[in-house]
Amino acid sequence: MNPEVSVIIPAFNRAAMLREAVQSVLAQTQAAFELIVIDDGSSDDTPAMLDSLCRRHSNLRFESISHRGVAAARNRGIARAQAPFIAFLDSDDLWHREKLTRQLNFMQGSPSLWISQCQEIWIRGGRRVNPGRRHVKRGGDLFIESLRTCLVSASAVIMRTALFRTLGGFDESMLAAEDYDLWLRIMLEGEVGLLDECLLTRRGGRADQLSASTPAIDRFRIFALMKLLTSDRLNGRRRIAVAEVFIEKCKIYSAGLRRRGRIADAEFYEGAARLAANEWREGPTRGATGARDQMRSRLASGRDAPT
Repeated sequence: MNPEVSVIIPAFNRAAMLREAVQSVLAQTQAAFELIVIDDGSSDDTPAMLDSLCRRHSNLRFESISHRGVAAARNRGIARAQAPFIAFLDSDDLWHREKLTRQLNFMQGSPSLWISQCQEIWIRGGRRVNPGRRHVKRGGDLFIESLRTCLVSASAVIMRTALFRTLGGFDESMLAAEDYDLWLRIMLEGEVGLLDECLLTRRGGRADQLSASTPAIDRFRIFALMKLLTSDRLNGRRRIAVAEVFIEKCKIYSAGLRRRGRIADAEFYEGAARLAANEWREGPTRGATGARDQMRSRLASGRDAPT
């Protein structure tokens, strides 16, 4: 049977939690799926555990690659995907048994939607917590709302494979906030659907999560916004909103750099904020493209990381 959906799990040194995540997918009811796990250069027993599971489950495949980050791992998984829909699961999260079936039915009944998500249960430090009001999932046009607080989470998403491939996937130059970057690019294309059911448990509050282990994560969000400002598809109220959030984040980040005596680096972000205020809110310019490329280079070199 051809798979209806390709499930992608990136993995790095979380063998115990990964086993539980994989088993939550294998326990899905009715839906025809393939599960692709990309081991991003783990040094624990992740490969051995996956190899053992693959011998027992024909719809599970895994590949080990050199450590390149979660964006590259997800992209590699999707390069191997064969189904018309893609679903993501992070290695520390768990799906409920009806997740795939319910979301596939929702997407198949909503042919105009390119992407949708479900509601989720939050576990922090082993205890259930309620998300703050600004984190509550919603459907519709979420672009402007998601500039400050991203309202999409990877493990809750199902999307059409064609859309992902058209947009070029996750930006592998981004060590963090790569999902924030992709969701915003997707939201330029259309609305996000919402299946208003809790079909996912997200487990957080650990030191090994990217949000906790990556210093100054906002520098990657600034770069994602800079990429949007160079797009000629960003117009009107959306462009103004992106410019405003970009300016706000640049000022906060540059102030932190100044406190650490990083004056030249602070001036770079302060200059970008001024250009956004004076030029980029009106439309992309050659200067915006140059600033974007400089930011990419700075992130790749680690120059802007806190010291």
